[in-house]
Amino acid sequence: MSNEDGFAKSTDRGKRDYHNQVSEDTQFFTVEMEAETESEVTAKSILAFVYKALTEKGYNPVSQIVGYIMSGDPVYITSHNSARSWVMKVERDELVEELLTEYIRQLDV
Repeated sequence: MSNEDGFAKSTDRGKRDYHNQVSEDTQFFTVEMEAETESEVTAKSILAFVYKALTEKGYNPVSQIVGYIMSGDPVYITSHNSARSWVMKVERDELVEELLTEYIRQLDV
């Protein structure tokens, strides 16, 4: 049941229910990473993506990523290009593991 606005009416005290209502004029935007599917997204690709987003916004990416890893507070990561959402898809210990693995690999030990 909908009213003249095209929105569903709520039966609770006559309030309108605007939840989950999308008009045909609604535009959706997505940002895609290089990976084809979410299952292909790795800690390494997310770190690279977040690093780029932080750099684009003028932040010190190393400092911001360290802040996020140490505190767990996603506010250290910019929401630019959905970087904050992407970084929260992996556990922080996976990020540390990737960073340490790459560092040791670079040492050529």
